[in-house]
Amino acid sequence: MSGRARLTLAAWAATLMAAGALLPLVKPATWIFTAAFVLALVSGVGTLARRAPLARPLTLLAQLVVALLALTAIFAREQAVLLFLPGPQALTHAADLFAAGAEDVGRYAIPAPDTEGIRLMLVGGVVAIGLMVDTLAVTFRKAAPAGLPLLALYSVAAGLSGGGAGWLWFLLAASGYLLLLLAEGRDRLSQWGRVFGGAQRSGRPGSAVAAGGPTFAPARTGRRIGAVAMGVALVVPFALPGFTGGLIGGGAGEGTGGEGRGGTISAVNPLVSLQDNLRQQEDREVLRYRTNARDTSGLYLRLVALDQFDGTSWKSSVRPIEAVPRQLPWPEGLSRSVRITEVTSNFVASEGYEQKWLPMPYPAGRVDIDGRWRYEPAGRMLVGDDKQTTRGARYTVSSLEVQPTSEQLAAAGDAPERLRREYTRVPASLPADVKATALRVTSGARNDYEQAVRLQDWFARDGGFRYDVDVESGTGVQAISRFLKDKEGFCVHFSFSMAAMARSLGIPARVAVGFMPGTTQTDGSVSVGIRDAHAWPELYFEGAGWTRFEPTPSRGSTPSYTQESTPSGTATGPAQPQQSASAQPSAAPSASESCTPQERRLGDCGPEEAVAGAESSGGGPDPLAVALTVVGVLAVLTVPLLPLLWRRRVRARRLAPAGAGGARGPGETAARTLAVWEEIVDTAWDHGVEPDESQTPRRTAARIVDRGGLPDEAAEAVHRVAGAVEEALYAPNPRPVSGLAEEAARIRAGFHAAADRRNRLLALLAPRSAARVRWAAAAWWSETTTRWSARRATLRTRLRHPRTSP
Repeated sequence: MSGRARLTLAAWAATLMAAGALLPLVKPATWIFTAAFVLALVSGVGTLARRAPLARPLTLLAQLVVALLALTAIFAREQAVLLFLPGPQALTHAADLFAAGAEDVGRYAIPAPDTEGIRLMLVGGVVAIGLMVDTLAVTFRKAAPAGLPLLALYSVAAGLSGGGAGWLWFLLAASGYLLLLLAEGRDRLSQWGRVFGGAQRSGRPGSAVAAGGPTFAPARTGRRIGAVAMGVALVVPFALPGFTGGLIGGGAGEGTGGEGRGGTISAVNPLVSLQDNLRQQEDREVLRYRTNARDTSGLYLRLVALDQFDGTSWKSSVRPIEAVPRQLPWPEGLSRSVRITEVTSNFVASEGYEQKWLPMPYPAGRVDIDGRWRYEPAGRMLVGDDKQTTRGARYTVSSLEVQPTSEQLAAAGDAPERLRREYTRVPASLPADVKATALRVTSGARNDYEQAVRLQDWFARDGGFRYDVDVESGTGVQAISRFLKDKEGFCVHFSFSMAAMARSLGIPARVAVGFMPGTTQTDGSVSVGIRDAHAWPELYFEGAGWTRFEPTPSRGSTPSYTQESTPSGTATGPAQPQQSASAQPSAAPSASESCTPQERRLGDCGPEEAVAGAESSGGGPDPLAVALTVVGVLAVLTVPLLPLLWRRRVRARRLAPAGAGGARGPGETAARTLAVWEEIVDTAWDHGVEPDESQTPRRTAARIVDRGGLPDEAAEAVHRVAGAVEEALYAPNPRPVSGLAEEAARIRAGFHAAADRRNRLLALLAPRSAARVRWAAAAWWSETTTRWSARRATLRTRLRHPRTSP
């Protein structure tokens, strides 16, 4: 392998090894295979261009063109010209994808889903870095500066992961860079690395020096230098003050830095977009619903539960998902002695609202929805699978309105140890003033319930906090301390701070994100707008399960079980779900009669109409997807039938009746006779009698009759047609023969009667004579290549020996 080829492979491998640090950021990580393929194309084009050889700028230009064509074919094929040429529509689509990817990066928690926009950013970024590395290291023979784009690639991954990219990914990226350096110049390393290499043993039989071959000492020396360099980079930071963890540990947000180190929401959705939603000038509708709940003030629509707090952000745990069960399990920790009311609500999501989590009341007991949805049991959430979103979805949710009393919450027992251990975990970097403030606010509280109510009232009423959506949306430990000091923020600050403080007191807590109940319309429906986006804490109490609290002032509704006017007493009787009026919301008697199509589409015709509409629209399958699926199924079913269809078409053409005037000349008569004979030979071939074109028609007929085991009538028909073929071939004026098609049909029926079931099916579905298609294609290809070879040789001769004028 030449030095440039080795360098090209090393540059390709080094880029992918540095890109490995991006793998934990997105799941599934299949994008790396796409990036490796495109980068291999770019590297291959660079190799060919350098062998030509082309000028360095032209080599880079050729690689850029191939990269652009490949990315267009992968990400904008439908908008491209001829599926791979980037036109205006393809460029616009790519820009939209890139913008969507940038939004998704800030929207989703790590690991983020493999959206199309994120894939474009990852694949395009890795290819761009790989192109720079290839240009520097291979085209310009400067491998050392190629480490800068590799470092940039690793640094991006480390930054997105909060500084915790991991020592393994650093080791992998550093190994790739060292591999690139070794491929560029072993001799250059040996000049300053001889102290590691030792003396060269020469003259030993079989040694490289004795044989006059290349020395291997520089390679060993380079590897030793690399190992020492990586060891120093990994170990030395541990020995230096202020570098806790070095490249191995020390995630962002650890420690108790000064004012300037406040945490921010880094990749937690839907919190990043929540502040933007609250700042919208126009409160556009995201969904509308009808419900049989008597009071909708507590009907919060929950999207996702954030249960992990690592000091820099709140995020959802990575948990397994499963198919949506017909009936969801009974809520964890909810006792049947607590008063509950069963509520049914019909939802219609806006066409402009796209979200991977399904908004629904908590806790839901049953969800009826079409589409590719999955169920996450721990958070009782529905999440879209395979790019399924809420856009235009219509669905029905049966949920429980849990109504515990203050006495029941005050008397709640200890949470299960597993749950308490997971949901009371706080980072070691949590500032001491957070817990100290929690203890001060809840001083004198006799139980967890009283502590929770005092925290809620302190934030919402007594602590002097002010609601302001323009405050920076920080969520880390330093952001909490700053919020407790400045006392201004919006729902993110209030919910996160109360949940963190509750955990510091030993109360299991998490944060829910979703929408407030919305605004009731004159027609009885409830409209939920984008500015109803909200976040609130959920605290766990044994017997009541996960319970909502509302610490944000001037937003939402304070739960009745946390108010002083809450009636005392316990629930009456054993736990039996109560229904308000009906388990299904009732529509107005004349709704179906007076409902217009527009009102029916918006779900304004009552719940029953909404349910009826949900059966045929909304969250159902995409018509384009259905059409493509049908076409694909038809294609799969048609491919095995192609030999059968081809055989029938050929038979119909060969046995087609003559024109109205019959056969008009000897040539036409002969051609028709030979076509029928060819059909008879192929029929015999389909039933296992292979053709032998070296035989005369008469001997061929005897062979067909003998090997085919034809009955007398079919055998006589074969001999009659063979006689007509001999006359058509050898007679100067062959006589027209009638009934040839009938003779062929009689012979085919004879083969069918003589064959067993297996051979009959093979002759029908997989006719052996279909090999003629392959023969014809091979002959056409051979003829075409021969013709083009002759033309190319003629053109080459003309270019080498141009004609000169006399």
